[in-house]
Amino acid sequence: MADRTDYYVVKKKALPEVLLSVVEAKRLLETRKVSNVQEAVDAVGISRSSFYKYKDDIFRFHDNSQGTTITLTFQMDDEPGILSDVLKIIADHGANILTIHQSIPINGTASLSLSIQILETTHDVEAMISMMEDRRGVHDVHLIAKE
Repeated sequence: MADRTDYYVVKKKALPEVLLSVVEAKRLLETRKVSNVQEAVDAVGISRSSFYKYKDDIFRFHDNSQGTTITLTFQMDDEPGILSDVLKIIADHGANILTIHQSIPINGTASLSLSIQILETTHDVEAMISMMEDRRGVHDVHLIAKE
């Protein structure tokens, strides 16, 4: 079998600081807040060798998600308005809902699966997911697929 690249989705809190610094250095370069790699690595406190070692292998989730479909699962309290709030978060971020699968609530909690199309006009996907996680009544948000 040929060399295959495996991809993982990892929460920010699980990443080593050097990888987060590489992402920040890339952002500084892309937004032209610095004019060269040396200025970027100096600004974030890493070496040029660390930057070049990881620059092609780490990127923010949103940077590579446009034109794709993501599937999220989560638990939701059986209370009026929670699903509506989650759907509004998605709409406010400019994403498109493709499918909604909700179980019948058991003991006051329903399981939900959403397939969401990320469009060119979709705003920060990370922020969208964070807002869902922060919504009272929404529990255990997990990204289970990215196609």
